[in-house]
Amino acid sequence: MENRGQEEHTLIELGGFEDRQRLINGVYLNKLSAREMESLVAISDTFLPSVEAPPDAVHGYVDKFYRTSASMAGTPHLLGGLITERLKHPKVWMIRVTLWLLSTWIGTFIICGFASMSSHFPYFQSFPQVAPHKRQDIVLSWSISYFSLIRMLFRCLKLLTLLVFFSQVDEKNENVTWKAIGYCGPDPDFKTLNQPNKPAKKTNSYGGSKYQQEQKEEDDREDSIGPLYRGLINIKLPREVVAEALSGSGFPVSTQSRKHRPSPPIIRCDAVVVGSGSGGGVAAGVLAKAGYKVLVLEKGSYRARNNLSLLEGPTMDEMYLYGGLLATADTGVVVLAGSTVGGGSTINWSASIRTPQHVIKEWCDKHELELFGSELYKEALDGVCEKMGVHSEIYEEGLNNAVLRRGCQELGYPVTDIPRNSGPEHYCGWCCFGCKDGRKKGTAETWLVDMVNSGNGVILPGCEAKKVLHNRKKGRERDTASGVVFEFEYQGVKEVFMVESKVTIVAAGALSTPGLLKRSGLKNPNIGKNLHLHPVAMAWGYFPEEAPLSPPEWSGSDKRSYEGEIMTAMSTVVAGFEGSGYGAVIQTPALHPGMFSVVMPWISGNDIKDRMRRFYRTAHIFALARDKGSGTISSPSSISYQMDETDEENLKKGMEKLLRILAAAGAQEIGTHNCKGRRIDVKKVSSHEFERFVKEESSRGLRDLSTPVCSAHQMGSCRMGVDPKSSAVNQMGETWEVEGLYVADTSVFPTALGVNPMVTVQAIAYCTAKSVVEVLRRKKKETFAT
Repeated sequence: MENRGQEEHTLIELGGFEDRQRLINGVYLNKLSAREMESLVAISDTFLPSVEAPPDAVHGYVDKFYRTSASMAGTPHLLGGLITERLKHPKVWMIRVTLWLLSTWIGTFIICGFASMSSHFPYFQSFPQVAPHKRQDIVLSWSISYFSLIRMLFRCLKLLTLLVFFSQVDEKNENVTWKAIGYCGPDPDFKTLNQPNKPAKKTNSYGGSKYQQEQKEEDDREDSIGPLYRGLINIKLPREVVAEALSGSGFPVSTQSRKHRPSPPIIRCDAVVVGSGSGGGVAAGVLAKAGYKVLVLEKGSYRARNNLSLLEGPTMDEMYLYGGLLATADTGVVVLAGSTVGGGSTINWSASIRTPQHVIKEWCDKHELELFGSELYKEALDGVCEKMGVHSEIYEEGLNNAVLRRGCQELGYPVTDIPRNSGPEHYCGWCCFGCKDGRKKGTAETWLVDMVNSGNGVILPGCEAKKVLHNRKKGRERDTASGVVFEFEYQGVKEVFMVESKVTIVAAGALSTPGLLKRSGLKNPNIGKNLHLHPVAMAWGYFPEEAPLSPPEWSGSDKRSYEGEIMTAMSTVVAGFEGSGYGAVIQTPALHPGMFSVVMPWISGNDIKDRMRRFYRTAHIFALARDKGSGTISSPSSISYQMDETDEENLKKGMEKLLRILAAAGAQEIGTHNCKGRRIDVKKVSSHEFERFVKEESSRGLRDLSTPVCSAHQMGSCRMGVDPKSSAVNQMGETWEVEGLYVADTSVFPTALGVNPMVTVQAIAYCTAKSVVEVLRRKKKETFAT
């Protein structure tokens, strides 16, 4: 029972691995100067001013929504903290310089021109002094400016201001706008289970055995916290406590003596895996079940089921890479990636699509990768799908998917059910914030559970791998990996540990793996190149509750845009699966108020509030391109990517279909996210006007910062191949330069995939792990032989 007490103590620690970083609490210290803040307040209130409510606003909460400006909600102060402490974009300096310049009359005149001048002496004025209606015209002109830096500035400030305003929460976890826009906040069915564990009741002979009581406590603990609690090590405890916990789990810890300064503790294991997502989680599970000691390093934190908030702002800050505030260098693509235990599989949208046959053929034939035509890869696909419980059954569809399916059926477009790793009864639109009950089978509910249950693996959340260690052994032509140096923060100070391992598997994701390999001294020129992003462009349709839907038998009047399974329907009408394999698939997104406001066009403060008021009945569908074009990356905050013309054309073809699908499904109004904000009332226009609108809107450029483009899939930045001149790893996933160093994430994809990558990356990681198992067995035999 001593172990039981220690386990419960560890459990309590795990519940608060990192303090909740809720935006409303101002966790990030605002370091902007008074002059910068003066400009930021003026800009924020230009995007979101206090305006008169429309005549039909009969409820007080609607009137309050319209009358609340950004500064009244405290948004500028939160923005200041994000800009100075959280935002890592290489152009962040531009925002600060601009804010300072706008606090001066000469800077305002340079950036805003004659529109900023007053008709009274002294004529010149700073931006905060400009009349609100003039400021609005100025900011709107930035969105279509001839200068790309000005358009970039508009995009950044709009994104940050609207995202924070609509996702920030107060001490009651509420937002002043939510009731007015028809948003309920966190899932109403979600009951947080973070009450302290109650002491076990004493039972008599009729109450069950002591073993049964302990088993029930174990089951209750797993239900509320999740199945990983026994395998998580809180690295942010004193060193001796951590060392004892690791040693007790079968991972010896030692310290080498050095003069004048303490040396980093060394953890020994068979395999160290960097990353716990769809790649790292699978690799860890396979290796641990094979009997090898596996240490998993995860940069993100662990969010137990009872510690989820299902709040958009706090969750993005806690579970997304850099808080979801990532974009390409020119801000042309907004990039979302998971950073938590389970990685992207914890916050993705459940789509579990097998590697398409035309992709397998291309990788086998054009890229000469025999792996993808092998029985092992077929076994891997079957195995990972079985592990996740992948199925295509649907009990009920949410608004977005119902719209996509109905529109395609009306037009005769192909539409299929999306296989998913959550049950058919899983009517939940909050899976992008973590799974509240474990029914979505990401790696934290499957492969990592296998690892923990085997007794051969532990996970260290909050640890960032800084360097892979490798050295040249006698008689070898290349270096051999010997472990990893990782870093974490303990009581405000950076601490360093070392891992000594027989093999090293890097699965930090296509955005982080290249940087780690480069920091470790690898020189292969393909590392960090060939980055594909699956660029996404969206369209929207408004379905008022009182309006009859088309056709009449479709009962969707009670559905809300953010409810229901995120992805259940998909169309391949412009996917090109039967031809080149390069086109665009049509699917549906998860858009809660913050991200919804970010992608919607901004024409004026009044207009954006009108659009947001219709949030809950505005359906979105998107086109996702299998991109031929690619970019380069040196770190997650330094992504260079320019969409290829072919990819842009494929998205335009997709956009045309999106608008037609929305109209056919019965939308009253439709539109795109282009900065001009054009929309059309489908019910009131002629067929000629409709066709002209569709043609004009679908032909607009997507590479000039006029339309938001997003990415939730990143791949190819350390691609697999048969030649080190054109690839970074071989078919086993092993790097060409360092023996025993493997890559097992989406960065090894030879090309863009064209569909959601979770099943494919898990299958590849499974194959890589099987290869590593054979290597470890061989090493073990060699050790016994000597």
